[in-house]
Amino acid sequence: MPSIQDKDQNKDKPGLAQTVRRVASLTAPYFRSEEKWKARGMLFAIVALNLGAVYMLVQINEWYRVFYDALQNKDQAVFWQQIVRFCWLALIYIVIAVYKFYLTQVLELRWRAWMTDHYLTRWLAHKAFYRMELTRFTSDSDRSPDNPDQRIQEDLNLFTSYTVTLSMGMLNALVTLLSFVGILWSLSGSLEFTAPAFLGGGNWTIPGYMLWAAVAYCGIGSVIAHFIGRPQVRLNFQQQAMEANFRHHMVRVREYSESIALDGGEPVERLQLDTRFGAVMGNYFKLIRSQKNLTWFSSFFGQAAVIFPLIVASPRYFSGAIQLGQLMQINSAFGRVQDSLSWLVDNYMSIAIWKATTDRLAGFEDSLSAESRENPDFASQRSGDAIDAHGLTVDLPGGATLLAGADLHVAPGDTVLVHGPSGSGKSSLFRSLAGIWPHARGKVSLPADTMFIPQRPYFPDGPLRDALAYPQPAAQFSNDALQQALRDALLPQLTDQLDRPDAWSQKLSGGEQQRLAIARVLLKKPAWVLADEATSALDEDAEATLYQRLVAQVKEQRGAIVSIAHRSTLGAFHDRRWQFRAARAQGDGDAGQPAFRLEDGAASPTAPLAST
Repeated sequence: MPSIQDKDQNKDKPGLAQTVRRVASLTAPYFRSEEKWKARGMLFAIVALNLGAVYMLVQINEWYRVFYDALQNKDQAVFWQQIVRFCWLALIYIVIAVYKFYLTQVLELRWRAWMTDHYLTRWLAHKAFYRMELTRFTSDSDRSPDNPDQRIQEDLNLFTSYTVTLSMGMLNALVTLLSFVGILWSLSGSLEFTAPAFLGGGNWTIPGYMLWAAVAYCGIGSVIAHFIGRPQVRLNFQQQAMEANFRHHMVRVREYSESIALDGGEPVERLQLDTRFGAVMGNYFKLIRSQKNLTWFSSFFGQAAVIFPLIVASPRYFSGAIQLGQLMQINSAFGRVQDSLSWLVDNYMSIAIWKATTDRLAGFEDSLSAESRENPDFASQRSGDAIDAHGLTVDLPGGATLLAGADLHVAPGDTVLVHGPSGSGKSSLFRSLAGIWPHARGKVSLPADTMFIPQRPYFPDGPLRDALAYPQPAAQFSNDALQQALRDALLPQLTDQLDRPDAWSQKLSGGEQQRLAIARVLLKKPAWVLADEATSALDEDAEATLYQRLVAQVKEQRGAIVSIAHRSTLGAFHDRRWQFRAARAQGDGDAGQPAFRLEDGAASPTAPLAST
């Protein structure tokens, strides 16, 4: 069965035309953005400096002829004159090279910064980051890329760097070719030879034969390099994905360190890490073997290019048709033409990395575009003075329907308890009411002053005051308010640790984390609260105390509370119950029918919340 990486790679295996379109779609936004004039200005300057560098190479090529002729003629005056001229030429070329390097690096840096901001904004907008994670391992996971963090952090860096470097290199190669092809043609003269009898005999003349020799030499070399190096695109794509998977699993071990330590799961995690690292090393060995083969060829190709033009041009030199200076000028011009024509050979490894990076970013772009689209069948808004849902249908990611056509209403002063068997869709209903579940249909309206307490609250690493005030800035709340919220949430031991930085998600126990999440609500005093198993890790006395305070707060603010829970003790704090009951027999294959129906009734303080 193909892996997700294989699906992603197979999906992003475009032809040349599609690759060009993808590169253009990734490149164009920056050069049309609010920074377009700076970007275009730097790009124009880099192009101009590249043209200037090629012009200086043409001047240096002419210098070769004059200088070596002076050596051959033992003309000391011209020799020293050309030494001084070379110093000026070299100085100008160095200045051009330095500023070309500097502006190229600045353009890459600014482009990366803009793209990082652009993709972070899109990744976090419309809950795309959440939806992409939901669809990673579902039936349509071929559109959900692995490790979006790696694609934003590493792939964007590689893409901007290689795109600028390779495009400027290709431009430089093209301009150099156009500049030196005429020089090489004029210096080459004509090659006259008598064809063997088996080729028909006769005298033949090849004008500009050195140019044709360079074209043939580099053309054959490029074709061979392409066939030798072609596997590197696939191997580089897989390498980046495997490196990201290995790093991601180490992060998960760190995040769930306590659970792994309590379970004694170190051997299993070591096996998982070894498996992932083994895949990294196995693919990397394949990659370096492919690179070794290409290095063999490119090294031989480059070394042969040193003597090849001398061998081809030597008959005219030894016949006296040209002098030493012209021979050296021909050798220099041939080298420039050969370097330009062999650009593909010299840069094939870089092109393979760039191509793999482009494919990964294109897949990420496609997924972002898909997940950023609004669900046309679902509307969620923050307005009004009640919680309302009309025609609410909740599906699983695989397409099965949990709940269909539900109409729900929570008025000010209501306290609603949501109950049902595990897997009935209580948490999916919670997410649908929050407006983040991508597999919901219908209309949901929530008051603006609404807060959610999820099963697994998130606390950013850093000072405790930031974790308590999240997502608002802690500066909005006084120390007294923060400390009172901690005391009200039964966390008095933390009141003197507001400025202590720590990894609170790992430092606090499950019960302390739930109390800290409730402390947020008590701090911000919203009128409307939706809680999903918010006290499941607490003892009954602590649960009763906190729920008394939550209910008192929402009623004081003329709001309401909706709670998901399994404990019967919470019935005492709610006057209504939404009960999930099976609508069809378990195992019924009719996925078009909802699995559960939602019944609205009065909650009894003593009735057990048994599963149906």
